[in-house]
Amino acid sequence: MNPVTILFGTESGNSEMVADDLCSALERSGIKGEVFGMEDYHIDDLPNQELIFIVTSTYGEGDLPETTEPFFAALTAAKPDLSSTKFAAFGLGDSSYETYNQGIGTLSAALTEYGATQLGSTGYHDASSGLDPSAVALDWLESIPVPTDA
Repeated sequence: MNPVTILFGTESGNSEMVADDLCSALERSGIKGEVFGMEDYHIDDLPNQELIFIVTSTYGEGDLPETTEPFFAALTAAKPDLSSTKFAAFGLGDSSYETYNQGIGTLSAALTEYGATQLGSTGYHDASSGLDPSAVALDWLESIPVPTDA
């Protein structure tokens, strides 16, 4: 299996930190991973990925972070066939906003629309909780059925 691709979108850097920590945890389990900022990832490569993790925050009033917007725009323009792609999703947000974690919901819906299959439930970090986002993400990772041949 190809390395797991971990894509992050961020405004403040927290999603990048979480993506790096997820990659390290996967590698400790013997699963090779690669981390990319969404703004640097080419949509044409997405259908070739067997498993991706997406990590993004929600910015402002439910918006995608600035670094996620180019990826999302390219995804919705290309409408790739992702029927052979599986993904896991983790969002960072703040429950004091009505649009709590809307960013990850937007991305997950688009991936599903183009045929990708989600593994496990979406993970959520709530900035209002005071918990470390990486600690929450690593707990969530334990619930994701990552193929052992990854």
